[in-house]
Amino acid sequence: MHKSKSMPSSFKRLIMTLLFLTLAAMSAACGSSQEAGADGKLKVTTTIGMIGDIVAQVGGEHVKVTGLMKSGVDPHLYKASQGDVKKLEQADIIFYNGLHLEGKMVDMFEKMSKTKPTVAVSRSIPESKLRGWDGGEASHDPHIWFDVKHWISATEVVREELSKLDAAHAEAYKSNAAAYTKQLEELDRYAKEQIASIPESQRVLVTAHDAFGYFGDAYGIKVMGLQGISTASEYGSKDVSDLRDFLVKNKIKAVFVESSVPKKSIEAVIQGAKKQGHTITIGGELYSDAMGKEGTPEGTYTGMVRHNVDTIVKALK
Repeated sequence: MHKSKSMPSSFKRLIMTLLFLTLAAMSAACGSSQEAGADGKLKVTTTIGMIGDIVAQVGGEHVKVTGLMKSGVDPHLYKASQGDVKKLEQADIIFYNGLHLEGKMVDMFEKMSKTKPTVAVSRSIPESKLRGWDGGEASHDPHIWFDVKHWISATEVVREELSKLDAAHAEAYKSNAAAYTKQLEELDRYAKEQIASIPESQRVLVTAHDAFGYFGDAYGIKVMGLQGISTASEYGSKDVSDLRDFLVKNKIKAVFVESSVPKKSIEAVIQGAKKQGHTITIGGELYSDAMGKEGTPEGTYTGMVRHNVDTIVKALK
């Protein structure tokens, strides 16, 4: 009876080695797929917290949102770290404000736009409804979230882009956006009613930098900032004295500090008024370029706006 020859040991080792390498490669592939979002969720990277909040509201369970700028961070001066670059590179889509709010990241967004959707949420606001930057026509005030109607427009941009990228869940995005828009419409009405309750002579909002222009236009309150629209701009002794003189003359009783801007400039105005016999108090802290801490009411866009409205009304009414 013929006996079959056994497989050479060297050949067996080769087969086992190839099998081991194949299994290892498959395991590594599975691991990297999981890290990259094999759960099927869109990986979305945003700049300011207010945009991250829109994406979370509209995207719901179908998105994973990574925000670059946390509570108290000034977007005008923000520089992207190496970790931020990685978050942008790993994203399926990027949302940013635009209008040069994230001034030091413009080149990066242009680079990213060549490989993935990189979207300015301000893109659909007609130029006629944008405020000029220090009277210039070439650029515009980027603080669009202070007019809630502009933020409704930003919500629609997010809905459109998520639906385009993930058509399978377009109906969910549409439904979520509609529900969130109702909340924003109610917020818009609330802001108008509350600000209107302040005596007209006291309807003056003074802060460290001129971030609240859209808020003033939308809700009928005069807005004055010591610095310009960007915190990168300088202010001098004349700016302090001019603002001080206005407050003393008009007997304005309160000014406000901002969570993302140092208090030093506003305190100089208060001290100047005090020397002229007029007492001005700090009416409270407002959220301007950043929301509150995550997990608090002010850590959401609607909670942030309500906090600002309530703080302003309480101090000036």
